Amino acid sequence: MLKSIKIENFRCFPSFEMQQLGRLNLIVGTNNSGKTSILEAVQLLTSQFNLELLRDLMISRGEYILNDERNPEMAVRRNVRELNICHLFFGHEINVSSRFSISGDNLGRKEAVFVSIENTGQLSLFEDIREFALSIEWSGKEGEKIKLPLSPEESLSLDYVRRIRRDNNLGLKTQLVTSSSIKPEEMVNLFNKFVLTAEEDFVIEALRTIEPKIERIAPSDIKYREPSSRIGFRLRLSDSDKPIPIGSMGDGMWRMLGLALAIVNAKNGVLLVDEIDAGLHFTVMSDMWKMVWETAKRLNVQVFATTHSNDCWQSLADIANAENPSEDGITIHRIEKGKPHSIVFTEDEIAIAAEEGIEVR
Repeated sequence: MLKSIKIENFRCFPSFEMQQLGRLNLIVGTNNSGKTSILEAVQLLTSQFNLELLRDLMISRGEYILNDERNPEMAVRRNVRELNICHLFFGHEINVSSRFSISGDNLGRKEAVFVSIENTGQLSLFEDIREFALSIEWSGKEGEKIKLPLSPEESLSLDYVRRIRRDNNLGLKTQLVTSSSIKPEEMVNLFNKFVLTAEEDFVIEALRTIEPKIERIAPSDIKYREPSSRIGFRLRLSDSDKPIPIGSMGDGMWRMLGLALAIVNAKNGVLLVDEIDAGLHFTVMSDMWKMVWETAKRLNVQVFATTHSNDCWQSLADIANAENPSEDGITIHRIEKGKPHSIVFTEDEIAIAAEEGIEVR
């Protein structure tokens, strides 16, 4: 479990540090203060050689270009997305001296990832310029340094991101839930990993915080669907003989299902949640936090989440106050633009702030 993290020249942070991390860490701050970037930094550090979560976040930010590529077999051109990796570096520019690092203290064991731009020493096949590569190296993995060639536009092909995924044993199991939750196909895949196990019962209990009449949940065919549709699961309610599509139950049900599936599949790893309160009414916030906190302890998951909501952090105060204090720790970290470290609120301070009406965001 990470107890601290330090970021150098990544995204909007020339240098930034978070100390006193606990098992559950809520990150607050104004817009564009770097909350989501911290989730990306944790992901890069913990899920070694799996850049797919970072890829998804970059695409959602629009940080890609369309490269016109000719398919020699089909004799047609197609627009291929490539990640515009300059946006990962502080200042949004890259050259052969560009470099960023993310390091952390994992219960006394130092871990770090180093990312840099290197000159391959080769000439481009199409232009009279030197070719560059994105170099990534994790500490403690000697000989496991990878170099990903960049296109003439200094962007990274998505094909390379898919090819370098390695066995999860090289890093912690990391699950990401974005502000729009998880894609239907991925949610079905996550559910199928523990169907007919004790974890399936846990997911049902999580959904009952929104609808107590839920008895069962089952995946459905998602071959034919509209983009961004809330399908893939059917529910059985105690007062109905017909299965109910989960899309009929509202955004809150979809959000809670995504959180439950992600945390179960992050066992002995890390759960990252952007805007954890998205789609949830304030009346279920305390139940949501109770579910996340109790499951994180039971399955040994460290949680990093962001929010803008006053109801969200005040609901967390109910859990923090009840722990009095916990062994693993519940913290709120406020991020302020230009500050080199977060402002930390421990469990006692969270409870006092909520009771006294002190603003922590």
